[in-house]
Amino acid sequence: MKSAPKIGLLFGSFNPIHTGHLILAHFMATHTDLDAVWLVVSPQSPFKVGQEMLGEQERFDMVSLAIQHNDRLRALDIEFAMPKPSYTIDTLDELHRRYPDHSFVLLMGEDNLPGLPRWKQADRILAEYAVYVYPRPGVDATDVNAHPGVQVVEAPLLDISATFIRDCVHTGKSIRYLVPEAVEAQILEKGFWR
Repeated sequence: MKSAPKIGLLFGSFNPIHTGHLILAHFMATHTDLDAVWLVVSPQSPFKVGQEMLGEQERFDMVSLAIQHNDRLRALDIEFAMPKPSYTIDTLDELHRRYPDHSFVLLMGEDNLPGLPRWKQADRILAEYAVYVYPRPGVDATDVNAHPGVQVVEAPLLDISATFIRDCVHTGKSIRYLVPEAVEAQILEKGFWR
């Protein structure tokens, strides 16, 4: 009997998706026990209210472009039809309803881990789902293994930010290699962040 597919969920605004996201997602899909990683494009994070955000469809389209040739990665727009702001536990419940034969793992940067107790129904997340934590520059999550469901994955440490990329675009500087070629072409063609 085939075991349930084990899917890592990488949530983000992806404003825009960049090489750091892609290296991390592919690493998690190929260097851990995960079968695939789904990139969940969040229309509105409760922690990013008020930030200037490109439209959800434009961000989803760029994620889709970025991963179009990688069968271990998938873009998800599941939160677009859900109430906003998006809460991880609500999305997990909806994914479980849609894919009852799948097992889901939450992928999280160690910079987000200290804030996890403030998340909606954080206790349920930790009780019902595994959390794979990846390193982030300048963060030392010493108590990361305090919960049995939390596991540290020694993924590559990448210090690329969407804010830096948007600033580069805004000031007319090159973003080559910071984002995939297809994403760069989309940003320049559509005039995003000019």
